[in-house]
Amino acid sequence: MSANVFLARQDLAACEPNLAKIERSARLAHAIVDDLMALARGEPAHAEPVPLVDLLLLAREVLPEPGAEFVDAVAPPALHVRAHPGLAARLLHALYDNAIRASAPRRPRVVTKAERVLEPGAARVAIVVADDGPGVAPEIAETLFEPLVTRTAGGTGLGLALARRIVDAHGGSIALVPTAEGGATFRIELPAGEAPSVSRT
Repeated sequence: MSANVFLARQDLAACEPNLAKIERSARLAHAIVDDLMALARGEPAHAEPVPLVDLLLLAREVLPEPGAEFVDAVAPPALHVRAHPGLAARLLHALYDNAIRASAPRRPRVVTKAERVLEPGAARVAIVVADDGPGVAPEIAETLFEPLVTRTAGGTGLGLALARRIVDAHGGSIALVPTAEGGATFRIELPAGEAPSVSRT
């Protein structure tokens, strides 16, 4: 929002696009605060079937520079999760944001894979987010999801703590996956959601 205010002041006669971005950012910030306050009060997440690909795009709308190279493998492409769209997007945003900040100034490669959990009676979707950044320092791996734990310059240590609260509110799970390939890999499980049925007349 501050950046767009600065740009708008440079050319007041042509500032409409910047004002539109400011208005949109303000609505987004308001929605995020409302969602987080409800979560802090312990209210259950209002979940609905939502296409996972929509959540991936929403999670990437406002990310720090230099951004990332995203590679997605969602099978099937129409895979749905049952989640609160705003909170689930914040969950994924936290992982993407961490990958970018930990890798800066290099632009990281972030791979997101998702599929249904193939277990009898399971109605869950597994989402794996893996980056090629510096990885997680061994000394904080066990406490990574606790508030104020961070090794990233300028980090608050709240992103992954919030991610844990969000998956808990959905009855899901999140874990750091050990890997010998470098980078950080997280596995999330959320309830599966089906696409709304279309009535035929």
